[in-house]
Amino acid sequence: MNTVPFKGVIAYPITPFNDNEKVDIPLFKKLVERLVVSGSHGIAPLGSTGVLPYLNDEEKEAVTEATIQQVAGRVPTLVGISNLTTEKTIYHAKFAEKAGATAVMIIPMSYWKLTDDEIVKHYDTIASKISIPIMAYNNPATSGVDMSPVLLKRLLQIPNVTMIKESTGDIQRMHYLRKELGEEVAFYNGSNPLALAAFAAGAKGWCTAAPNLIPELNIGLYNAIQNNDFEAARNIFYEQVDLLKFIVAKGLPRAIKAGLNILGEDGGYLRSPLQPLTPEETKELKSILSSVTDSLSV
Repeated sequence: MNTVPFKGVIAYPITPFNDNEKVDIPLFKKLVERLVVSGSHGIAPLGSTGVLPYLNDEEKEAVTEATIQQVAGRVPTLVGISNLTTEKTIYHAKFAEKAGATAVMIIPMSYWKLTDDEIVKHYDTIASKISIPIMAYNNPATSGVDMSPVLLKRLLQIPNVTMIKESTGDIQRMHYLRKELGEEVAFYNGSNPLALAAFAAGAKGWCTAAPNLIPELNIGLYNAIQNNDFEAARNIFYEQVDLLKFIVAKGLPRAIKAGLNILGEDGGYLRSPLQPLTPEETKELKSILSSVTDSLSV
């Protein structure tokens, strides 16, 4: 088993809905294909961009299977399986493993604030039920749970938990993880505006929805870092930073769907209560994308 199967740009597809707010699997497969052929190094369905909490069990299973079928082994797949209960998370973990996922990603979801011991037991219990790697996802802005570096270090002592996605926006946490756990620690950036700083801190990859809109720049940044061309990396990063900030500020599903439509691609519909960007926000996004497109054509 490859305990660290991901590097580079890990792309997060949106989950599109039809006008009756049902998951549109054929359109989802087309959007996944766009990400694969764009050169993304991994595909990660059912994350924040894929509106995981808004889907029922059958829909999550359909999206998982559609991803595995469409990717067809061309790149590794990282399936989000998070749920409020340990029992339900185990159910989705087993389903993802059986479907052929390379690894799964888990973020602690809870109405009540969980203790560190509760979180460790949650991950440990799930890990004991599957054999594929687990990425621990820390994003307090969406989960309401902030896993400290000390807690993340404890989680990495669980055999299957081999990767960390850090999305707090605190670059010092990444430096801490690298210092405490060594050069080989497998941490991944989940904060889009920190992509450049995270790679400089030693991140193995970048988990992002941005390849739905600007894959050339996202992959270009990673390649520049790999080539130790930091001047090029800075230039490439600042060409895309306005878009990265926008999609985070406006909400990834809303912004990515609108961006796809602006680019002439079908982004599908959202599921209530999520609503599309306002006309003013769409105009702003169109202007940003136009600027990015101009930079790519130079």
